[in-house]
Amino acid sequence: MEDDERTEDEAAQRATLGEFIASQRRAAEMSLRQLAERAGISNPYVSQIERGLRKPSAEVLQSLATALSVSAETLFQRAGLLDPGQERSTSVPGAIRNDGRLSEAQKQALLEIYTAFISGSGQRDGTQG
Repeated sequence: MEDDERTEDEAAQRATLGEFIASQRRAAEMSLRQLAERAGISNPYVSQIERGLRKPSAEVLQSLATALSVSAETLFQRAGLLDPGQERSTSVPGAIRNDGRLSEAQKQALLEIYTAFISGSGQRDGTQG
């Protein structure tokens, strides 16, 4: 039963992703053929993605995001490749938290320093007192 549920969840996720891509394409007043051309993907493949029949790779999602002028993270989340709660790596706190090269103590120290800088708790020109 777990395999059946997983398959149903994946199918629902593909359908939701496809509907989102189709709605973004229509909002951009783009035909399926135009989207396929801009993304460098075949027209039938884009159609299959929109209908939820295919699960696109991260590379294909990136191409579609660029062609649709939406963030790749949005498509990755809808495709189940990113956790919706995960901070975007483009935010400074997100980048710090997601950097595997830093220890937890180093991450905490950097976050505290960053928070102090952006909260305006110091002199902006770098001088003391």
